[in-house]
Amino acid sequence: MATSRILALSTLRRSFLAQKSTLKAQQQSLRWETTSSVGSIKQQPPQVKLGLLKAFVVVVPFLYIGATISKEGAAFLEENDIFVPEDDDD
Repeated sequence: MATSRILALSTLRRSFLAQKSTLKAQQQSLRWETTSSVGSIKQQPPQVKLGLLKAFVVVVPFLYIGATISKEGAAFLEENDIFVPEDDDD
């Protein structure tokens, strides 16, 4: 029983080390994305057109929806006396 546990742990350790070495190789290959194997500089990657506009189109409506949900939730809690903020006169 103990040998099977040791064998399982050994197998697990080997697979972890293999994943770690694969990740390290991938990180090193990222360094060579701008140059070819010969050494010449690769072409510029395509740019996202209207990227900032697309970000605003996504962020603004969802930010507004989240704020509206929060406001309605706070009004519900206050209306039902679940949470009522106290004003401290310090």
